[in-house]
This record gives sequence, C-alpha cells and structure tokens, in this order.
Amino acid sequence: MADLEGNLNAKDWGLDSPQRSWDFPVKGAGQLDFGMRHRLARIFGADGHTAMLAFDHGYFQGPTSGLERIDLSIVPLAPYADALMATRGIIRSVIPSSVTNALVVRASGGPSVLKELSNERVAMQMADAARIDAAAVAVQVFIGGEFETQSIANLNEQIDAGLAYGIPVLGVTAVGKELTRDARYLGLATRIIAEFGAQLVKTYYVEEGFEQVVAGCPVPIIMAGGKKLPSLDALTMAFRAMDAGAAGVDMGRNIFQRTDPTAMIRAVRGIVHDGLRPEEAHALYQELSSGADD
Repeated sequence: MADLEGNLNAKDWGLDSPQRSWDFPVKGAGQLDFGMRHRLARIFGADGHTAMLAFDHGYFQGPTSGLERIDLSIVPLAPYADALMATRGIIRSVIPSSVTNALVVRASGGPSVLKELSNERVAMQMADAARIDAAAVAVQVFIGGEFETQSIANLNEQIDAGLAYGIPVLGVTAVGKELTRDARYLGLATRIIAEFGAQLVKTYYVEEGFEQVVAGCPVPIIMAGGKKLPSLDALTMAFRAMDAGAAGVDMGRNIFQRTDPTAMIRAVRGIVHDGLRPEEAHALYQELSSGADD
C-alpha cells in the first residue's frame, strides 16, 4: 500500500504565490467564457494577430481562378496560415483532417453571382460547426443593401447559437456596387456588427480613416484582402491595416492567384507576426519566389 502520509507531506500548495490570472490578448474577449476564448486563441495566437487564408469564394462564384483544385493550390499553403476560411463542403471533401489550423467556416449564403447577393440565409447550423470543430463561423452582413435586415437576422441567429455552443461569429461587411467603400460606411457597418454581439469583424481597408474604423469597433477587426493587387501594393495594404490597429489580415486572391502563393503567404505572415515593413516583405516574396513581381 502506498505511503499516504508521505504523499500528503510532499504536496506543494504554493502558498507564497497567488493563482495566476492569465492575460488574454484578443480585443473585447476578456469576459467571454472559456470555450469562446479557447477558439479565439486558435485564430489569433499569443500575439493577438492572425494571418488568415480565405478560399470560400466558390460558395457564390464557383471555381474561381486559383481555386480550381484546392487540394493542389491551397492545402500546401496551410502550414503558413493561422486560420483557414472555407465552406464546410470544401473542408470535408478536400482539407486533410491532420491540419492544425483554426477553421473559420462560412455559415451564410444562398444566391450566386447571377442573383442579388444580399439575399442570403443562414447556410449551416451551429451544431454542424461544432461537429466540424470550427474555431468560428462567418456570416455576411449587407449594411445598406436590399436585404440588410435579413442579413442582420442571419447574424443574430448565428450569434445566439454560437453563444450556446461556445463558437465565435465573424461578421463580414459586404460592399456592393451601390455602397461607398469609405471610413464612414465601414465604421457604421463594423460597429453595428459588433453591437449585435459578433466576437470579431472582417472588413476592407481604406486609406483615409481606417484607424477610426478600428478604434470604433470594440472587437478585433481583420482586414479583407479583396481583389488581386500588385504584390507590393497588397503587402503595403496589409502593413497599413496592421499599423492602424487591425488584428490580422484575411487574404485570398492576393495569395492564391500569385505566381508563387507560398512565397506570398510567407511575406504576409512576416508583416502580421514579425512586423516586417512592406519593402522588407516584398523583398522576402521576391527572394522566395526567385524574383516574381506579379
């Protein structure tokens, strides 16, 4: 029989050291429950920043250029991304279950590019997000769009379900052809999304007033990459967004449509996590890609 008295005497209660309260680096998340923070920590990491790779474009565009074969174009990039933003169909059919990335799963949709895009519905139940081990779900919000109220209802439905399951919701600001992409509009859209309870927001970068957009949003803002730009311009945009207070970037076409996508995602990661300036990141891209400048 074990020496119970000896075991009791050997215990260390640490009486001279109060229990540590762990700091949490994600903006606005200090009062969330453990499950929410644990999932957010998968997305943002110890420095509170994220380099997210978006390839959910097919849910309304079909096989976008660069995404014809996701097993060939995207899976090799996974080791360099903190989070992968995709649809549940692609995750289940193509993404290896061995990946360690946080998964941000598209949870709204409906119309294709042939119809009115703002006419979205909830496209996935939160129970399935839990089954797929999602770190967050993404819902498009069309502030000022024809179906604005409907998209906000989608957002609120997912926020309520996310609170029940401990899964954060990423509200994505949609910018249609009829909507002005400026700080005033994006400040309105991001604040509305946060006010309803989304734990993080994805929006576009604007040169004038982006720091005010970030300051006015009480949860982390992740910069959307948008259409493909010249590599130096894309890296400059990522740097300026981070410098203005963004918590990370979520790029798709500006990575997977490059001559060397692996080199580009490593350059983006250098800005997000290592503080590289645009010229330094661009030099890294060119070095890794043997001189590509697309």
